[in-house]
Amino acid sequence: MKSPPPNSPVIKHIHIGTAGWTLPKDHAPHFPPPGDAKLTHLQRYAHRLQCVEINSSFHRPHMRKTWERWAATTPPDFRFSVKLPKSITHEAKLNNAGALLQAFLDQATGLGSKLGPLLIQLPPSLAFDEPLAHDFLTTLRELYPATYPAALEPRHASWFNPAADRLLRSFAIARVAADPPKGHPAAATPGGSQHLHYYRLHGSPRTYYSPYTDADLTHLAHTLRSTPPTTNLWVIFDNTALGHATANALHLSRLLNL
Repeated sequence: MKSPPPNSPVIKHIHIGTAGWTLPKDHAPHFPPPGDAKLTHLQRYAHRLQCVEINSSFHRPHMRKTWERWAATTPPDFRFSVKLPKSITHEAKLNNAGALLQAFLDQATGLGSKLGPLLIQLPPSLAFDEPLAHDFLTTLRELYPATYPAALEPRHASWFNPAADRLLRSFAIARVAADPPKGHPAAATPGGSQHLHYYRLHGSPRTYYSPYTDADLTHLAHTLRSTPPTTNLWVIFDNTALGHATANALHLSRLLNL
């Protein structure tokens, strides 16, 4: 695999996007017209937003040529974050997952230099087990070196302690900042390795449905501007059920002059 490109000198290395690249009808005018038969939904999406989080990989594998096609049809600076399969996180529960990880990486690395952070979302029932977590992260970094970004979204209270944070830092793994926070209030703020801050905004108060207000996004823009320039910033809106993710991502991009 090729090394990721160096951080952009413009403000910070920041990518704003949504979970999936569905374009809600209400916001379609912000994207190239669908009447151009040459443009796929992904190409239209990538015309305005800087990244996308692929969640379908959680449910099913994709052929390597599919990943390669997605990479080939998006702009040079576009990036994809990719969610690990549930077979690793929810079924194997991180235990003896080397073969599953290798199969997944053989597919997803078809994105080449457009592969952004790996997203490791854990089930709410999975408590912090330091030996198990150490073994899993060791295997991950043997297959996917620490020069490549990864973010963990734990949802059990036991992960929000100094021991877990030290472990994540030692493997250069960021802890997701989630809204609404699950498992512990600290889930709302970035943890683990500080080279990457990965925000997953699921919608609040109603998860997946609620939009974020102008005040919410203005506050987030201030937080992002205040982050050290060496930090790689990702903001993914997952409040997709009613299409608010697209509007929120476009608004935040405007607030940051992207």
